Amino acid sequence: MPSQQQILSEASQQLNREFLQHFPYKSARHMEAIEAHEAAKLLEMQSMTSVLALWKFLPAGTAENIFAKLSSHFAIKLLQSLDSHIAVTLLSRLEPELQQQLMKELATSDGALASELTELLSYPEDTAARLMSAKVTAFYDEMSASDVLRKLKQRKDITEDVIYILNKSQQLVGQISLAKLIIANAEDKLLTLAQPIKATFSALDSKDEVIEKFEGYRSSCMPVLDSHQQLIGVIRFSDIYQSTKEDLVSDMQTMVGASKEEKALSSSWFAVTKRLPWLQINLLTAFAAASVVGAFEGLISEITALAILLPVAAGQSGNAGAQALAVTMRGLTLREITTRQWMRVMSKEFLVGAMNGVAVATTCSIAIYFWSQSFGLALVMAIAMVCSLSIACTAGAIVPIALKKFGMDPAQSSSIVLTTITDIAGFMSFLGIAMLLSDMLPRG
Repeated sequence: MPSQQQILSEASQQLNREFLQHFPYKSARHMEAIEAHEAAKLLEMQSMTSVLALWKFLPAGTAENIFAKLSSHFAIKLLQSLDSHIAVTLLSRLEPELQQQLMKELATSDGALASELTELLSYPEDTAARLMSAKVTAFYDEMSASDVLRKLKQRKDITEDVIYILNKSQQLVGQISLAKLIIANAEDKLLTLAQPIKATFSALDSKDEVIEKFEGYRSSCMPVLDSHQQLIGVIRFSDIYQSTKEDLVSDMQTMVGASKEEKALSSSWFAVTKRLPWLQINLLTAFAAASVVGAFEGLISEITALAILLPVAAGQSGNAGAQALAVTMRGLTLREITTRQWMRVMSKEFLVGAMNGVAVATTCSIAIYFWSQSFGLALVMAIAMVCSLSIACTAGAIVPIALKKFGMDPAQSSSIVLTTITDIAGFMSFLGIAMLLSDMLPRG
């Protein structure tokens, strides 16, 4: 015959089951207020039907904390019972190590479901879901400021200074900063304290869209929602800043024909395999530039001063083109410009090249006149300098824009392409003008 204690225990469990089944929202609120390991222990004593009834009311931040405390056996059963989109949302907010461990165990017991969830968890590269942090802090709008602060103290791992506010349907309805929450009246409800969300991201928004929204709204962080408008993560401005900085560094490498994957301590063989193809291509372009010089071989043999001054013309145009290329690449990477603005960017760089060309040509021609005592040689260099710098700056702007327009990586070895153009432009303009004004040049 059962003892009095057993009878009371069974009665208590029956009451818990009844309460969970008939008042799932209130039950979720209770789970939110207690420690995660206590909530997990209590849930494991209930039927899966009761757990499913309340699970959809657990807000982001609370659900994954409780889930992480469940036994692996119960967690797997819960994943098998939840709707796929809820299970994916839950898994996406777990620590990567725990997520991998659970998926591995799920694969042994339910391979089909594991494959389905793995596919749903695989977001494409350079999307908002790949940039977000799954650690979010969210509470229901009916909670008071004092309850939220007490709950935050229990968590001890708050990483954001923004708290998101959900309604009963887990829809995002507002946000509040931690600073404003602290100075709010203890009994104020979150709904009354909520500030509107400036902008949200869809999980599949591109990296370009993420950067544009951060530039437009100047927010420290923005939430990421899945296709069911459920909160799945947050993107911080610092994450975007870091990602953009890495992009700029990678672009610097690819601009000169080095791989994005290559690091300072990468193996020599890896570096050779990544760099050598572009060096071979560069060799071909160098021969093309050399053929321009070869076309004026007769003129150079008559006027040897041209051979001495040839590197000056080519070097200046190369540097000017590299400046334009760097500025244009920065604009494309930071989304300051788009390919539709090619004419404006090209016109600006052409004007910059022409003005710098006049200034450099003045200095250079004065120096050449004093060196050679030849007005003709100084005039040739002056005209060539203006022409080559104008062409180089224009090319520095148009090469990366054209590569992007045609669906190619604008950083991919654009420097090699530009060097070819500036070398040919520099040689052609200097030697071509020298050919036209050859009667004014000193022989020998």
